[in-house]
Amino acid sequence: MAITWTPNLAVGVVKIDEQHKMLFQKVNELINACNQGKGKDAVAELIGFLGDYVVFHFRDEEKLMQAHNYPDYAKHKSLHDEFVKGLGELHDELEREGPGLGLVLKTNQVVVDWLINHISRTDKAVGEFLQKKGI
Repeated sequence: MAITWTPNLAVGVVKIDEQHKMLFQKVNELINACNQGKGKDAVAELIGFLGDYVVFHFRDEEKLMQAHNYPDYAKHKSLHDEFVKGLGELHDELEREGPGLGLVLKTNQVVVDWLINHISRTDKAVGEFLQKKGI
């Protein structure tokens, strides 16, 4: 089942919201590929994309938090670092075992859970903080 971007996931910073939407689009491509029996082929592409894109995205978020003295910056950054580590583990598993069904399911679960939970809780808190500062 595809995941849907909804307005309640918006953090209120256009650049960050657009990047989040791109992440949703890529995850949906994986889900669609899985539904068509092509998930194994799509996993390597998604992991590669995410590995590059989250570094870019997290850098933008972290610069914004630092520029406005976000009080939970260190905790937020540690969550980003954990996700990057998790992607690295998925990549290592892909290299060791190839793009099997287990990796497809694991990648799907890890990434979907991250997007929904991190954006709806952690990133929303950043957005609320920035909005109070008039950003």
